[in-house]
Amino acid sequence: MNREDRYAYGMKVLEQVDGEAGQRIVDSLADTSPELGHQVVAWAFGDMYARPELPPRDRQLVTLGVLTALGGCEIELDVHINAALNVGLTPTEITEALLHSAVYCGMPRAINATLTAKKVFTDRALLPLTNIS
Repeated sequence: MNREDRYAYGMKVLEQVDGEAGQRIVDSLADTSPELGHQVVAWAFGDMYARPELPPRDRQLVTLGVLTALGGCEIELDVHINAALNVGLTPTEITEALLHSAVYCGMPRAINATLTAKKVFTDRALLPLTNIS
């Protein structure tokens, strides 16, 4: 595939997974680093995310764990928590994954990620969660 084909394919994958949130990230880069926006679409989604070896819900679980561990990624967590919901993860599964991450990356990062999830769940009218322990 050429550059334009990779971008078009990546945009198709991005729209299926992230919908408007992914497009907002690309748009936010347009006047500063359009190449970074291109790479998000063409490489991250067109090449990596579209690989068939892991289903989208598993890729989102991995992504949530990594972004939580990195810390300072609340903008990206917002996008990927929405994406996780879009690909079939439940709010309870998401909060459980973020809780589990506290063991490996610490309470502050797990709390920040969970508060980001709370924002997404509020925006999507998914609170309060009722099937949690």
